[in-house]
Amino acid sequence: MQRSLNFDTCRIVIIGDAILDEYLLGDVNRISPEAPVPVVHIRDKTNTLGGAGNVALNLISLGCKVSLFGSRGNDETGKTVSKILKENTIDDFMIVDPIKPTTRKTRIIGHGQQLLRLDEEEVGELSDGQSEGLFRQFRSIVGNIDAVILSDYGKGVLIGDLSRKVIELCIAKEVPVFIDPKRVNWERYNGALCVTPNVSELEEISHVKIGKNERLLVEAARSIQQQHSIEWIIVTRGADGMCLIGRDSVPFFIKTTAREVFDVSGAGDTVIATLTACVTSGLSFQESVEIANIAAGIVVGKVGSQPISLAELEAETRLRGSSSGGTGTGKSSTLSAAEIRIKMWQAGGEKIVFFDPSFEVLDSKAVRFLLESKRQGDRLVIGVHEDHKEKDGGSEKLLQPQQDRIDILSALSCIDLIIPFDRQSMLHVYKTLRPDVVIKQPDQLIETGPESQFVESYGGLFHLLS
Repeated sequence: MQRSLNFDTCRIVIIGDAILDEYLLGDVNRISPEAPVPVVHIRDKTNTLGGAGNVALNLISLGCKVSLFGSRGNDETGKTVSKILKENTIDDFMIVDPIKPTTRKTRIIGHGQQLLRLDEEEVGELSDGQSEGLFRQFRSIVGNIDAVILSDYGKGVLIGDLSRKVIELCIAKEVPVFIDPKRVNWERYNGALCVTPNVSELEEISHVKIGKNERLLVEAARSIQQQHSIEWIIVTRGADGMCLIGRDSVPFFIKTTAREVFDVSGAGDTVIATLTACVTSGLSFQESVEIANIAAGIVVGKVGSQPISLAELEAETRLRGSSSGGTGTGKSSTLSAAEIRIKMWQAGGEKIVFFDPSFEVLDSKAVRFLLESKRQGDRLVIGVHEDHKEKDGGSEKLLQPQQDRIDILSALSCIDLIIPFDRQSMLHVYKTLRPDVVIKQPDQLIETGPESQFVESYGGLFHLLS
């Protein structure tokens, strides 16, 4: 499967339960004398969005135009949610509830393993006024959007009548509705274009013990499909992949593409986001579910709920279209996903080396530079700039495309992580990653500007290659 993906004209609305995911990263060296539990020495903290917020981050990372409708509390957690939405250029239609707190999930991670999760939430249906206010805002923009996702985490936004009203309006306006379900009351989903339950959710709604039985899965899905007038059902099956079931088509089973499972949290968000973006951009449901399956295989190799990027998705689909058969390394990462992974490595005592190479061709000299860089620490992180052109005798010549450079560098064992750069300043990159060592090539000067001043301010070092 080799294709160029373009979602920048897709205008998608998400309605649902936004969550703040907090990560406390540290190391464990002893057991508490007070109780038989590990003592975690916290080295770093970071926040991202979960639930419907993670769906929004996935869509914006793929290049879509995104709006998020939901509810948050009038607290610091809620303000952090809105801050992250603004930083990611996601239109914020969140109502502020003066009584209920914002849902927050705090994960404590030691040596790369999740040790404990703390949930702060108050589940409850929106008031009639809050639900009507959200619907009124949605109705005002429904004529200018291409698709709607209902991201139901059962926290309150979609518990009441809002789902039904949104679907009925979308049917009238011919706007497709995609649903990531949570509760057994599927009457609220009647008439949706597509619903994406996992096996346990399908078992719960159909009252059929399915397990790994594919015949029972298809029968249960078809029964629910007919009962609730749903055009497509996509059943996510964990390590067994997915199954696409259309009203008038043969069931399509697809195997998982995960190389190494690190964390499954947020995989469902990535599936619904990628699927919706693909269908909205004009791809068939079968093509879209194949690509969504690839996306899920990438994100389960990340730490926590981290979105898929367009560069990561295109890299893997390119590999699947080549003779390699889709054996991507998973080294390419967004800046936000890299931040969490790097903090985890640093919390475990590893030294991070960052290199932003200027060479375009991977010759023996370039390989020597990379090997020398790796010797300066434990993990080598490479920045790869976006495509650019240079003058050649008065005409413009396209240098080696960014994705080709990423594919080549991914094959080198000395490289641990690759970050595609699209317009970020190096100061922003340094502030996000805080590498222990920054590599400079012999032809690059170590300047005394704000970038070098910031690196030195936290004890970072510069290393000039020989």
